[in-house]
Amino acid sequence: MTVPSFTKHYATPERAAKAVRHYRWINEHAKPLQQPALYTVGPDSLTFERIEGRPVRPEDLPRLAELLGHAHGAAWASDLQSASPGIPHHFQDGTTFDEYLGPRQIALRRRHEQGYLPNKAALHAMLGLLEETARGPWAFYKDSNPRNFIITSTGDIVTVDTDDLSLAPLGYDLAKLIATLHLTYGPLTDQAVNAALLAYNAAALRHDARLGTTDRNQLDSSLALHTVLTAPYVGRNGYRYSLPLRFSHRGAS
Repeated sequence: MTVPSFTKHYATPERAAKAVRHYRWINEHAKPLQQPALYTVGPDSLTFERIEGRPVRPEDLPRLAELLGHAHGAAWASDLQSASPGIPHHFQDGTTFDEYLGPRQIALRRRHEQGYLPNKAALHAMLGLLEETARGPWAFYKDSNPRNFIITSTGDIVTVDTDDLSLAPLGYDLAKLIATLHLTYGPLTDQAVNAALLAYNAAALRHDARLGTTDRNQLDSSLALHTVLTAPYVGRNGYRYSLPLRFSHRGAS
């Protein structure tokens, strides 16, 4: 019997090796995330178990928020307590996570050059907001969007595309999921966002009493950053709806 598989190719052997290290790091330190089995590691390709199912939808947000809370809490308790915002995080096995601030500062300046921020004042405001969010406890960012989680016919949630991980504050990846659900399906209600944040915090708190403190203002700050960072992708990759520059769900119905 042939096992269904999927082979992913990478531009360089280094990219493939990095993807393997991040995949294995998730399996060790963020155990709540279920990933496809990794069958074969080639010089510049990886062959995974093929997972059949559907991407997540807005009604799945509470489950996904709880899952991310558990994954981020587990990772912090296991391996991220010593992380710092301004430097890459190195692990004993050679894995490195990009730091939080530098790459996003570069990306925000690029968005200004591309015209997604109207003037330098808006750019400085976003850079200041980024600095404000750069505080622990620290989690990881895996680009949580509806396509990077697959819900199987049995209701399991399988996480895919963990090639690129970076440091991020708690709640930042949850904000990416909320933002991309909005981009894909349209605005979410304020009640839905608050319920997701509550589920996320409750799950993270189960891993350490110092976790579970992300508040709505912090979440909205991360949402504002994602609004700018994802702006070039509106109209592509299934993102049919736009996000307002000063993103906030408050007052949505």
